[in-house]
Amino acid sequence: MFEYAQPLNRLIEELRKIPSIGAKTAQRIAFHLLSVSQEEADSLAESIREVKKNLFYCSVCNNITHVDPCRYCADSDRSDDALCVVEEPYNIATIEKTGAFQGRYHVLLGTLAPLRGKGPDDLNVEKLTARLGDGRIKEIIIATNPTSEGESTAHFLVGILKDFPIKLTRLAMGLPVGSDIDFADHVTVKKALEGRTELKE
Repeated sequence: MFEYAQPLNRLIEELRKIPSIGAKTAQRIAFHLLSVSQEEADSLAESIREVKKNLFYCSVCNNITHVDPCRYCADSDRSDDALCVVEEPYNIATIEKTGAFQGRYHVLLGTLAPLRGKGPDDLNVEKLTARLGDGRIKEIIIATNPTSEGESTAHFLVGILKDFPIKLTRLAMGLPVGSDIDFADHVTVKKALEGRTELKE
């Protein structure tokens, strides 16, 4: 079996550990890195070291931050009425880009995934329920992904939170804007039917 020079081989193997990076992609990235200047390579390496050294999870919401609490938790202009629960810190950016939500966030840092050894204890739900103690939060928006793991996590959260005096909502799911119903799978159409809204003039 063909192998590259050991340093290159090691780089390819390290890149393959990144989620969604297969052997071919890892090889292309490795050869790209070989072609950049020493200065660019050093800058990339330093940025990785800096991220590992200076970033951590917010003590309130689990968002990735360099200050504690994070900017969303510390922002006095944001509403305390609504709390949006997401799977990962990068989900916050997606919601923020819409400009439609001005409440607070809570990051689960994963989902229920028994096949990958992730159970209820890994979601640290106690941290979420502790935030409900002062009565400021009136609504929790469960914004887990529309996957089997995201759905099971949403159902689990409903079971944990149902006895709190709050409104529990789930992000609407269904047909994306501009799509053709004929090309949608049956699960997407089912979710669209379940999440239908009333039309008013």
